[in-house]
Formats: sequence, structure tokens, C-alpha cells
Amino acid sequence: MDKLVHDTFYHIYNRGNNKENIYYKDSNYIFFLQSLDSYLFPYLDLYSYCLLPNHFHLLIKTKSEETILKNGKINLKNVSFDEYGEIIGEIFRRFFMSYSKAINRQENRSGSLFKKLYQRKPINSDNYLIRTILYIHLNPVHHKLTEDFETYRWSSYNKMLNQVKSKLRKNEVLDMFYGIENYIKLHKEERDLMVLRNEEL
Repeated sequence: MDKLVHDTFYHIYNRGNNKENIYYKDSNYIFFLQSLDSYLFPYLDLYSYCLLPNHFHLLIKTKSEETILKNGKINLKNVSFDEYGEIIGEIFRRFFMSYSKAINRQENRSGSLFKKLYQRKPINSDNYLIRTILYIHLNPVHHKLTEDFETYRWSSYNKMLNQVKSKLRKNEVLDMFYGIENYIKLHKEERDLMVLRNEEL
């Protein structure tokens, strides 16, 4: 799998090993997001997310090399561009390991919580970026957990619409959609299409 590179949007996702749950109660979702903040925010920006019982989706943008050198918790002064992806990969590994250990203790389980390799897809166009945000926010509808994606608690959809301070890149996301009204409109249109497709299956 290709290494992560700097200044690039990625759709990051993974699921539980053997499709098992990775979240068992509300505090697990909260801990996951807190750990994401602690481990990864020095190295990337978060644009959207959705956490479902057995998998998650993140839209991230890796930070510039200059910002990494300035804010990163690891000494990267002698790091080349070729090594950058290895460092980001290592930070993701530590993040997943920390979360897995906490859940294994909670559930008195052992072994891998996640599938071995998390997926990362680079995003190379504005249209693909918007489609990815829609897909992430509507994932609960896609998996038939609910048709009311607007009130799904573990998604960033509503976080974009409130005034609560957050590390989400809210203004940038809303600018991609040319404002709040179009952001809401496109999500609802995509939801309606998804519901129809689900009914046809």
C-alpha cells in the first residue's frame, strides 16, 4: 500500500476484525475521538468523520512538512519526504494500538480489534472531495442504521452547523459546498437517492 504523503487529502477507513464491533458503548466513541485528537492532530487536519458500531470513516488532510516539523511530537528534523509516510503510518499504528488495548481490557478480549491494514484513498479532485464527505456523513443510511442522518450522534454532519469550537475544518468544508444551505441541500438529496437504492435491494 502506498505511503501517506504531505499536504494531501485522504479517505481513511477500517473495520473490526471479522466485522466485529469496535465500539460497545458511548464512552468508546468519545475515547476514539479524544485519542484521534491526541495522537494525530499534530500531523493532520480532520474534515469529516463517521463512526459506526463496527467501522469508521475519516476524511483527513496531512499537514505540510513545515507544520509537521514545528508541531509534531516526534523529532522529524532529519526526516526526508520519503520517510514522511512511514512516520504518519507509525502514528496511526500507535493510535489504533492504544484504542485496541483499551477496548480489549474493557471487553476482556484478546487479539486484533481492527483489520490489519487500514485503508487510505488519496483524493485528487474537488468533486471527489465533496462526494467523499457526502458518503461519510450518509454512511449510517447506507448501512440502514437510520434514515435520519442529521441526528446520528457519531458523525461530523451536525458539528459543521453549530457554533461550538472544534478542531474540525468547518469553514473549509462549508466553503467546498458554497455555504450552509447548499451543504444541507446536497446531503438531503443524496440521502433521498440512497434510501431509494436501499428500498430497491
